Amino acid sequence: MSTPIDLQALKGRQMAAWASGDYAVVGTTLQLVGELLVEACDLRCDEQVLDVAAGNGNATLAAARRGGVVTSTDYVAALLERGEDRARAEHLAVTFQVADAEDLPFGDASYDVVLSTFGVMFAPDQPKAASELVRVCRPGGRIGLANWTPDGFVGQMFKVLGKHVPPPPGAFPPSRWGTETWLHEQFAETCQVEVTRRSFNFRYRSAAHFIDTFRRWYGPVHKAFGTLSADAAQALEADLTTLLEKLNRAGPDSLVVPSEYLEVVMTRR
Repeated sequence: MSTPIDLQALKGRQMAAWASGDYAVVGTTLQLVGELLVEACDLRCDEQVLDVAAGNGNATLAAARRGGVVTSTDYVAALLERGEDRARAEHLAVTFQVADAEDLPFGDASYDVVLSTFGVMFAPDQPKAASELVRVCRPGGRIGLANWTPDGFVGQMFKVLGKHVPPPPGAFPPSRWGTETWLHEQFAETCQVEVTRRSFNFRYRSAAHFIDTFRRWYGPVHKAFGTLSADAAQALEADLTTLLEKLNRAGPDSLVVPSEYLEVVMTRR
């Protein structure tokens, strides 16, 4: 019989990974996703909005720009500080609070709109995180998610990382949130689920530029390289280069890599 996975230990490792590097360097490039998601949720002025696993605040800012009363949460305080800097620069009134996506410190049906862009999908206890999103959303409210798919570029990148730094046995990949089957299994009883497939373009000078940026600043990639010997790190770099060059649609002089994600808008019953 297999040993049950220690979700708390996994969460601790994930927190350390996301706190390493500086996700905001990469996160700010994804702002378009937050803007599109908030538009898809048809946000209204003065609605109560919760951004879960908000990172440096892309969906937070998008909602605040549209007049939402926004609470931005993450379990990494340093990321919230980056979001707070951005909100202050735009003179946007946002509440920032450290919170765990699997145990949100808010009452039932507290929010009109609950958002997460490439955030809650990384929670180790996936069903618990899904149930928390539903719990804090009022009946008739909307839950908006952006989730990388397993077959898109980011999903493939995490498979490459997993080949070199295997995840704990029994851990489910975050990209499950990027499959319509799993979303319907988790949410169909409580929500009307609508899914749109979208693509985000990563734009860098070259594969080497992308890898250097992610190796320095993107927590999971930063941590993966940090755990490997020099030879093993070189092998990981080679595999990432192969993937990037295979998917590059910009030709030899630049790098544009599309990455599929699901834009999910669910109406709470």
